[in-house]
Amino acid sequence: MIKIENLVKKYGTETVLDISSLIIPAGECFGLVGNNGAGKTTLFRLILDQIKATHGRVWNDGTAVQQNDDWKKHTGAYIDRHMLLGYLTADEYFEVLCKMNGLSPGEMEDQLAPYEPLFNEEIRANNKYIRELSKGNTKKTGIAAALLGTKKVVLLDEPFENLDPTSQNRLKKIITKEKQRGMVTFLISSHDLTHVTDICDRIVLLEKGIIKQDLKAGKQEMVQALDDYFNV
Repeated sequence: MIKIENLVKKYGTETVLDISSLIIPAGECFGLVGNNGAGKTTLFRLILDQIKATHGRVWNDGTAVQQNDDWKKHTGAYIDRHMLLGYLTADEYFEVLCKMNGLSPGEMEDQLAPYEPLFNEEIRANNKYIRELSKGNTKKTGIAAALLGTKKVVLLDEPFENLDPTSQNRLKKIITKEKQRGMVTFLISSHDLTHVTDICDRIVLLEKGIIKQDLKAGKQEMVQALDDYFNV
């Protein structure tokens, strides 16, 4: 579970995020939408303790993220390519992560097997460094890496961006299957309203750092609410 209380981020006198309260239950597939500058990536970076909050706190599975690192063992994320080790090949990077997570080579292959259709023979065993991969293939590598190991929470920022339509649908199937197991809490930020309403149980709409809507109704109701909001 992710719990947020009185979370504020300011740069100088400008407030870029102000969330008084937000709880994301364990096992929920949570969508985050909003226009550019809404504060989506800022929120994710605060949840991951990549930047310091001006006020407030974030708890991950009962642990305040600012106080210790215990939550990192069960949290995966892909925000951008800077999170990856560009001087390694994808296989080398996966091997490093598996050693960190205590996975054997066989367990690594088992966990990566569902991603082979998504990889489309373009990522593994081609001796390309991650820095040499296309934007789409870099993203696929980062998403698979985020889910390696035993994860309780996974944050994905714009996971469908730079992916071709086939890859987008394959990724949706992967997330949906993982979601159905109920073992992972997904936080997905996206500009693609179609995909996010397809896979998410709940969608929060941010605008200028403030929660404008918290949608928990069925898919059609969420689609209509977002359509009404953005078609102004």
